[in-house]
Amino acid sequence: MTRSTGGESADRRPIARDLHPLELGNYRIGTPAIESFYELVKSCMEHKITGALIYGPSRIGKTRAIEYLRLAMAQSFARVTTYHVQAEHKPRHAEGPFLTSLLEATGCPEPDKGNNPSKRLKLIDRIKDACARNGSGVVAMFFDEAQRYSENEYEWLRDVHDHLDRISIRLFTFLIGQEELHAVKTAFQQARMTQIVARLMVEELRFHGLRDPADTATCLESYDTTCYPRGTDWSFTRFFIPNAVRAGYRLAHDARVMWDAFEEVHNNNGLPGNLEIPMESFTRAVEIMLKDCWAADAKGERPDPGRWAAAVKTCGYVQARLAVRKEMAPAAARSLEVA
Repeated sequence: MTRSTGGESADRRPIARDLHPLELGNYRIGTPAIESFYELVKSCMEHKITGALIYGPSRIGKTRAIEYLRLAMAQSFARVTTYHVQAEHKPRHAEGPFLTSLLEATGCPEPDKGNNPSKRLKLIDRIKDACARNGSGVVAMFFDEAQRYSENEYEWLRDVHDHLDRISIRLFTFLIGQEELHAVKTAFQQARMTQIVARLMVEELRFHGLRDPADTATCLESYDTTCYPRGTDWSFTRFFIPNAVRAGYRLAHDARVMWDAFEEVHNNNGLPGNLEIPMESFTRAVEIMLKDCWAADAKGERPDPGRWAAAVKTCGYVQARLAVRKEMAPAAARSLEVA
C-alpha cells in the first residue's frame, strides 16, 4: 500500500509487487523498429514474398522483437502457424543438428531421434498437422542469429520450402541476425546463388534501436498506457509511482531527459557513431528508475533528472556497446571470408 500526500485516500495496488510483469521481466514493449519489422512481415505475406532478412547490431532487441511479433500475429493472423528457430553456433555444420533445431521449434518431444530422412518427414508432418489445426496452409518461421548458418543450411532450408510447397503449404522465412547477415546475402548474390537469395532473402530491413527522443517517448508511453492486470487502470507507471501519476506525471514527459542522459554517457565514454539506444539498455534503465522511485513516491518525491542519470549509468549500456565493438572485428573477418 502506498500512502498519498495531501490527505487523499490510499491506493491499494491490485497485486503484490513481485507478481508484476516488470519485476518478472515477462513483458514486451513495441518500438518503431518493431513496427517496421511487422509491416515487412505483413507486406511479405500479402505479396507472397517468401523470404526476408532483418539485420542489425548485437543486443539491439531483435530476439525480443521476434517474441513480440509472434504474439501480435497470434491476434492479427490467428490462422498462420509461427515458429521461432534458434540458430546455434556449431563447429561442424551437418543436416542432422539443423533438422533437430527445426523440430525443437515445432515442440517435438524427441527432436534428435531418428536419421535425417525420418527427421525431415517428421518435421513436415508436424508442420502439416499444425496448419490443419489452425485452418490455414501458411507458416512463418523466424530464424534468430541466422548469420551462423552455412551455405548448406540455407540449401537444406530451401529443401524444406520445396517439400512444403509440394503439399500446398506456403512457408515464409524471416532471417534475423547481426550485421554480417547482410554480407552473407551479398556474397550469395556475387556467387550467383539465386536459388537461395530469391527464395529466402528477397526483402531486407535494417533493425535499429531508439534513434531520437521521439522514439524514446513512444516507448516510454507504452509504460504509461499498458495496464496490468488487464481490465484495470493500473498502468505500469502508476503501479510503481501512483502519487506522481495522480499529480500528472508520465514517463513519456521525460523522454528528452532520458535521451540526454544516454547521450552524455555515450559521449563521455568516447563511444563511436551516433547514439542508438538498444532495447535491453532502455528497458533496464526504465526498470531501475521505477524501482528506485517506489519508496520515494510514497514520500511525495517525483522522478527527476538525477534519478534518470543514475539509472542510465547502471543499465549496462556502455558495457554492451564495448562488447559489440569486440564482436565486430571477427564478424568483419568472417564476412570477408564468405565474400
